[in-house]
Amino acid sequence: MVSAMLVAGAAEAKQRQVGGVHMPQSMSLKGRTVELAHMELHKQLFFKVYVWSLYMEDRPRSTHEAVSSNSVKRLHFRFLRNISRDQLVGSFRSGLGHSPDLRQGPLADHLSIMLASLKDVQKGEDLVITYTPGVGLEVGGDASGGVFIPGKPFADALFAVWLDSHPIFPR
Repeated sequence: MVSAMLVAGAAEAKQRQVGGVHMPQSMSLKGRTVELAHMELHKQLFFKVYVWSLYMEDRPRSTHEAVSSNSVKRLHFRFLRNISRDQLVGSFRSGLGHSPDLRQGPLADHLSIMLASLKDVQKGEDLVITYTPGVGLEVGGDASGGVFIPGKPFADALFAVWLDSHPIFPR
């Protein structure tokens, strides 16, 4: 009994909690260890919508470092309410549309592929976006049918827009 409580306490100590969502401080991805660099609750009006987390293999000191780093990185969204596919696609299209690179050309085609993979989301479900160096970007979780986008340019554009819109480093 006591050993079970100690193990549970150790597991909780290695997690971070924001908005009722618990995420591990570190995890193994693609055979590499990534650390939780940031975790934040997103609200719309007074509704809790989702908690997003950023995991990085190398701890960045700036947005530029986070984006340009050729290491494993992940954006993880845990939804705190039901969201329709149309709402999710509209939100991503609106936010990512701030990037001229994502509005036209090959990266816009990749964005269309990513958005086409999105599905209706139920409370408690996840959307997971993971970049692996030398491979590309994987989009998965309950909120996506799963899609793979090869290379680094689309991943860089997506992470750049996200971290510009949701700053985690002093400007």
